[in-house]
Parts: sequence; structure tokens; C-alpha cells
Amino acid sequence: MSEAVFKDIHRMLSRRAKYALRAMIYLAGRRGAAPVSVRDISVDLKIPRAFLEQIFSELKRANLLVATRGKQGGFLLSRAPRDINLAEIIRHIDGPLALAPCASQTAFRQCPDCVDLRICQLRPALIAARDATAKILEETTLAQAAEEKSPPKPSV
Repeated sequence: MSEAVFKDIHRMLSRRAKYALRAMIYLAGRRGAAPVSVRDISVDLKIPRAFLEQIFSELKRANLLVATRGKQGGFLLSRAPRDINLAEIIRHIDGPLALAPCASQTAFRQCPDCVDLRICQLRPALIAARDATAKILEETTLAQAAEEKSPPKPSV
């Protein structure tokens, strides 16, 4: 993922989605280790614990995380990191990837201030942005993200 694209996507995400991605990448980087407590993750990643608990509850309901109880309990990814992509996480936390509802494939609706959807001059660009963003996020797995120490430098 180019550094410019990474920064653009990062600006579009809610804090909740950013924390979800960071925590999921953290778990992916542990490569099958024992479950990790929310407390430990929140300390390691400097994410407010109560906020992370809410996010993990949502990711568990979305079948992206598995929780184990007990003294050694905590959270694990529900699938291998190579089988979970970034788009899946973002969609569960923030909803559709499109910048406007008229460009969404999963939550389409006409924008409230749109006079006529058929002649909207902005919609084609919004659809192209959605498609490009979705392609990158759907092709980037947690395994790949966990391997990268920082976004790759753009090739010149």
C-alpha cells in the first residue's frame, strides 16, 4: 500500500476503526499465541480499556474475534490472519467504505441534497474512490499488515 494511500485511508477512518485495526493487527502479529486480555492490549497499544472492550465486543459479534474465559482468558482472532482483510474490520466498525451514501454498494441511498442522481457530476468520482479503496483494503490481510513495520515508501 503506498504511503499516500495509507494516509488518505487513515484520515477517513473513525478513531474506533483505527483502534480496531491496530488491535487486530496486534493479535495477528502474535501468530497463534495464547489469548490476550483487553487490559494487556490496551496497555501495549495505549488504547482506553473501556473503549477497546466495546470494540472487541462488536468484533466478537461479527465473528472476527473469539473470547476465552478464565485466568488465562482473553481474545484471539477467529480465523487465520491471512483470512481476515482490513475492509472486513472497517465495515463492521464504521460501516460502508464509500464517502457518500450514493456511492455505497451495501448501504445505497440518494444523498439528501441531490437533485437528480442520474446527472450528479460527483457520483462517478465517488464510486471510483470507493472501488479503489475497497480493492486495497480487501486485498490487504491482517497477516500482511502485521508483517509491515511501517507503510512502504512510494516507488519513484
